[in-house]
Amino acid sequence: MTAGSALAVMIKVVDADSGAPIEGAIITADSQVIRTDADGTASLPMPISRLLVRAAGHGRFDQSEKDTDNIVVRLPKLIPKALYLSFYGIGDRELRQSALKLLDETELNALVIDVKGDRGLIPYQSSIPLAAEVGAQKTITVSDMPGLIASLHAKGIYTVARVVAFKDDPLARNRPEWAVHTSGGGVWSDREGMAWSDPFRHEVWNYLIDIAIEAARLGFDEIQFDYVRFPDEPGLVFSKRSNQENRVEAIAGFLSLAAKRLAPYNVFVAADLFGYTLWNKNDTDIGQRLEDLAPIVDYICPMLYPSTFQYGIPGYTDPVAHPFEIVSLSLTNAQKRTGLSALHFRPWLQAFRDYAFDRRPFGAEQISDQIRAAKSFGSDGWMLWNPRNIYTDKGLRKGK
Repeated sequence: MTAGSALAVMIKVVDADSGAPIEGAIITADSQVIRTDADGTASLPMPISRLLVRAAGHGRFDQSEKDTDNIVVRLPKLIPKALYLSFYGIGDRELRQSALKLLDETELNALVIDVKGDRGLIPYQSSIPLAAEVGAQKTITVSDMPGLIASLHAKGIYTVARVVAFKDDPLARNRPEWAVHTSGGGVWSDREGMAWSDPFRHEVWNYLIDIAIEAARLGFDEIQFDYVRFPDEPGLVFSKRSNQENRVEAIAGFLSLAAKRLAPYNVFVAADLFGYTLWNKNDTDIGQRLEDLAPIVDYICPMLYPSTFQYGIPGYTDPVAHPFEIVSLSLTNAQKRTGLSALHFRPWLQAFRDYAFDRRPFGAEQISDQIRAAKSFGSDGWMLWNPRNIYTDKGLRKGK
């Protein structure tokens, strides 16, 4: 600030292409976090040593504060269209190169990468002591994660760090006091034989957030929490009574703390939700109640795989025959319930063979129908899920 100038700075955030103001942009300045109003503006007391800005559907801004009373931040539009690569997929040269080829030749522009996968393992050499102590480092599939992220950014690829939250076999078995237990007192295992950590335990929260912060420091653009929920089996024992109020409070509390601790890194924060949470008014018995969680994170990422809608949705009892309607109507219902912009949603789409109904393959028609539904809704892009990490260009538009 120059001598005699005002003791506050006015910041205006606009779309880089149209110049239209961006409401709800998140501004982080030192320890302050505020959102812009309907005019895209916010006022902050001076001095500011560093200004960070991000907004749903747009990119990020980061700079040292200039000597001015007014700052206009122009954020470019950013609509991620992603493939998922697992803990093993990102380390497998053939799978990784196949994905990168599709990113080069089609409309795809983003990768979702496991930084803590379904089995609780971290693919790179982590600096978090607890990761090594519990066995999360027993297999390293990526020797140079910072280098990999830098190379992806050089290609213009948006990078999302997937952090599997409370499904964590290594942590639960090596810290059994933090685990979900059976009524008999033993460590509980799910149908895959995997133990889970207790979503009520703040020690678990801190471990997950430490991993997320490390991913942000590695250069990821977004942190996406998956399995951010309670297991769906009745009769389990937690460190606190498992009722709806307590479950929702725990999941919302974890995501709120994660967003707060990640704020200095200006990364987007997302949460993967079970598809039926967009329809159910309760917490689906897993702690995911849409109205409570949606305002906390930048993006809600519902898993809208038609194969998982075993009961269908209103008007559609055969979901695999209606992938467009499953995606479109679910997103529309979620927006109606939350009042949020369509840009706060980015769905997971099915790119794998049906397993629940008639085992039909999901090829060009089914994939393009789902993409068309997300696009017509106006979501912030979409993500394709195939657990085997095998993708083709079927259903994808060629070129950028």
